[in-house]
Amino acid sequence: ENRTLKDSLFTEDAMVGSSEGMRRVRELIEQAAASDSRILVLGENGTGKELVAREVHRRSRRARGPFVEVNCAAIPETLIESELFGHEKGAFTSAHARRRGKLELAHRGTLFLDEIADMSLVTQAKVLRVLQEMRFERVGGEEPIEVDVRVIAATNRDIEGLVRERKFREDLYFRINVVTLKLPPLRDRGEDITVLSRFFLNAYS
Repeated sequence: ENRTLKDSLFTEDAMVGSSEGMRRVRELIEQAAASDSRILVLGENGTGKELVAREVHRRSRRARGPFVEVNCAAIPETLIESELFGHEKGAFTSAHARRRGKLELAHRGTLFLDEIADMSLVTQAKVLRVLQEMRFERVGGEEPIEVDVRVIAATNRDIEGLVRERKFREDLYFRINVVTLKLPPLRDRGEDITVLSRFFLNAYS
């Protein structure tokens, strides 16, 4: 039900705004969607990073494939590997059945790694290996699984600063940051407030 509600809110015309900042974002989305390059979306909370990721997916050649989201900040460190790679039955105490991970579910589609800067260095190393090889094993498994996935990552943090402080791997940063989309906060595009107000009034009236 939650997924259905989200999909109904993220309609084709939900990229609302006519400011210069929003026009630039739309241009970059159009350019990025045409290729299969990895994208890093930067912006404060509430600027629409997931919305941009969905729009890129919708306009890309992968639009008929799945769009799979992972909130890296919301998943405990002990579960992130199982969430991303899946697990085999008996891999750990509560693994009562085989489970496919988000990477496998996103095959031939888009994987959106939200708040990627919140990943631990250990998990970053494993994600880097997957991005290099597009191959992984489920937790507790030995059989390699190959995937065809486009990765879009996002963060609200100063990821370049984290790289300098060695809290985020530089090699992973360069892997995910082929194309950068920086989203302006609403305070920098005040002319869009009226447009947004009309959009939400029409949507909920």
